[in-house]
Amino acid sequence: MRNHSEACLRIGARLGLAWLAVLGVAAAQASSAGKPETRRPARVEVRQDVTGLTITQQLRVNAEVRADYAAAVGLLEQGQHEAGIAALLRVLERAPDVLAAHIDLGIAYATTGDLDRAEASLRKALELSPRHPAAHNELGLVLRRKGQFKAAKESYQAALDAYPDFHYAHRNLAILCDLYLANTTCAREHYEAYARLAPADTETAKWLAALQNRAGGKEAE
Repeated sequence: MRNHSEACLRIGARLGLAWLAVLGVAAAQASSAGKPETRRPARVEVRQDVTGLTITQQLRVNAEVRADYAAAVGLLEQGQHEAGIAALLRVLERAPDVLAAHIDLGIAYATTGDLDRAEASLRKALELSPRHPAAHNELGLVLRRKGQFKAAKESYQAALDAYPDFHYAHRNLAILCDLYLANTTCAREHYEAYARLAPADTETAKWLAALQNRAGGKEAE
């Protein structure tokens, strides 16, 4: 089997510092205890550089929730997925709008093979932030594993519609088109986009060459 690895964002590990930094600032703005608040769409800021995306959310939470979220991320990083899931669920009981927790929960469920709960967690994140690129990317991975290839493609494309230079979504869409949809045109387009955006990944040239060889062989037949 060809060695293609899909790109999964570790929200807690890769983006957790940015999330927690903003959560800490926002916590100082919290309203008085017990005061009712009007529910609003999640405010998310996405910045991109050569290393990938940095995603932050303005949200009002207390120090205990921030500490518990950091502990949950630590458990996931140590491979303690069941304990990490339980910790994330406790965070979300008290702070249901923490997007990073929903996405981390979806990734953790997917890691344990619970794809239905993974999908539900990621769709909850997208209810809160419909253009969230990481949530769309992770949902695409889950849907691909469930054999829902058309839906997976739509999810990757949604990430790219929001952020056209999101290289992980390009790579995952290329792999989907190449290995599961047999769509050479789509695969080539997104391999090439990924190669342009992530030139340090030398595997991409091999994938493109293999794709071209297979396409050439079919034409020769």
